[in-house]
Amino acid sequence: MVGSELLPHGALKGVKVLDLSRILAGPTCTQLLGDLGATVIKVENPKSGGDDTRQWGPPYATDHNGNDTDMSAYFMSANRNKLSVAIDIASPEGQQTIRDLAAQADILIENFKPGGLKKYGLDYASLRDELPGLIYCSISGYGQTGPNSHKPGYDLMAQGYGGIMSLTGEPDGEPMKVGVGITDVMCGMYATVGILAALRHQEQTGEGQQIDVALVDSQIAWLISEGVNYLTSGQVPERRGNGHPNIKPYGVYETNDGHVILAVGNDSQFGRFAEFLGLSGLTKDPRFSSNPARLQNREALDDILIPAVQRYSTQNIIENLEALKVPVGPVQNLQEVFASDQVAARDMQIAMETEAGPVQLIGNPLNFSRTPVTYRHAPREFGADSDEILSSDTPFEI
Repeated sequence: MVGSELLPHGALKGVKVLDLSRILAGPTCTQLLGDLGATVIKVENPKSGGDDTRQWGPPYATDHNGNDTDMSAYFMSANRNKLSVAIDIASPEGQQTIRDLAAQADILIENFKPGGLKKYGLDYASLRDELPGLIYCSISGYGQTGPNSHKPGYDLMAQGYGGIMSLTGEPDGEPMKVGVGITDVMCGMYATVGILAALRHQEQTGEGQQIDVALVDSQIAWLISEGVNYLTSGQVPERRGNGHPNIKPYGVYETNDGHVILAVGNDSQFGRFAEFLGLSGLTKDPRFSSNPARLQNREALDDILIPAVQRYSTQNIIENLEALKVPVGPVQNLQEVFASDQVAARDMQIAMETEAGPVQLIGNPLNFSRTPVTYRHAPREFGADSDEILSSDTPFEI
């Protein structure tokens, strides 16, 4: 088919990104833009040794002699497809360098506290008139406005303030954060969506704009159904562990050799599930014959299901329920995840060659039929590209 071949670059080839962000939300966004083909110059503070997460180890990438580098696994998780340049923005020379780079960029991304760049003349208001086409994305804990805008923002605090910790954990346990910095990651995703929309507007009109995205706003946005459950009913949701507020049975159940995930989404699936367990009579019991009834009687149902499921091995349940088209799955550790044939088939583990040696990274989940993601630059050691970028008249073409 004409035009069906893959193009050797991403859809954002030619887009220029100046990255003044650090930690995770901003770097997640700029790594994604880089994966899609944009050229990203990451500015790092020479006084602190660069992005804070460079020191958030172990583990670290090691050099050819087995010595730790300044690239922690945490740093590498969100900083491929970028060039690293050391610039002191507190100095007049550094501030001018940033303005020079911004003048060549399409997009600037920063995650300083609101107002933090004003004293350097690098806030949006200071650059807007000089660079009217610049897309300026500001990521912060609580946003550029509101009574909490002055407060610093960290993922854990956003998870707590935004409500997700009140929903996560065992019913009789303490509020629990998600196992990774999911608020940072989702904020980076929302920032990416906003930037792509602003880029579309910029291409049509030549106008730039500021994008104001906050960790807490992002956290509240992905409360999704539980948030609207509360807004509709006025009832504060409770923690249910691995249970679901609107579907039953849906959760993690113990088997005789581990655990299995059951996601029985409708009454016909429940009938087939009950028949497999030898409990077909449950479908005639008014307490369990419909999903609303099962929700009202969830504890009584578990009193029956838990010992029944425990009679089987994990693999036995998975094989039989898959054959019956009842949603079921394993609970894998990361060794099992990355050893799976599914990860291999989808290229979700990739190898890249750094200055120090080879590293293994998580792949990008986007798959395009024409403009695939590309992995052009492995995570860089601090300031690795400073000389080349700062001496070039066209640094985004390096």
